[in-house]
Amino acid sequence: MFVDPQAHIARGVPLEVVMEGLGEAFRTAQERHGLSARMIACFLRDRDPAEAEDLLPRLLAYRELVVGVGLDSAEVGFPPERFERVFRRAAAEGLHRVAHAGEEGPPEYVWAALDRLGVERIDHGIRSPEDPSLVARLREEQVPLTVCPLSNVALRCVPDLSAHPLRRMLEAGLVATVNSDDPAYFGGYVHDNLSAVTRALGLTAEHRRRLAENSFRASFLTEADKARHLADVAAACARPGGPGVGPGA
Repeated sequence: MFVDPQAHIARGVPLEVVMEGLGEAFRTAQERHGLSARMIACFLRDRDPAEAEDLLPRLLAYRELVVGVGLDSAEVGFPPERFERVFRRAAAEGLHRVAHAGEEGPPEYVWAALDRLGVERIDHGIRSPEDPSLVARLREEQVPLTVCPLSNVALRCVPDLSAHPLRRMLEAGLVATVNSDDPAYFGGYVHDNLSAVTRALGLTAEHRRRLAENSFRASFLTEADKARHLADVAAACARPGGPGVGPGA
């Protein structure tokens, strides 16, 4: 789960309240529903990078909750390299690294996130197809991209879902996934996004199978857990009438 600690701190909510509250929710989800959860704590790119550097040591006190750091908020005018130092420190602490890039911002921001921040996943990345050399690199290195179709439309990064590049990204061999993005703002959880983009782009059962597989390959689960979930996907798609069959499945 992505969390913006600075957004809460700026409104007067102490970091400890945010983290302990989420920790309790994670434990409750596990006990009641068997759902495990961890957190990617994101830095707000439109704030001073020094603020992110001050926040990182405080996040380390919650390593049982925090598996990685990210970079989000408005892209344009706030290139990734401004946060190179804090990402380098996060890497030294063994945290995973992700960053919003190539949604509102240009493909150059994707290059910078990879080369200057050392990210393992690109959040959004829908402008990557504008740069064939970038597409080749993403395909060769199998860098995951967490695509959020409904928010891409809401933010006017694409005019409508029929113009969304997701299908082209999949057919270019990119490790694209479908995700929700602030559902309260953008009006859609994961299934809403997948159903909407399936209808708009005519995604096939094979496309949807690859999206499901990519979601596990792109995760920060253990290799054993990834293998177990990928086997479940294969078994589900092989069943007659399984989730790989039919429009909007």
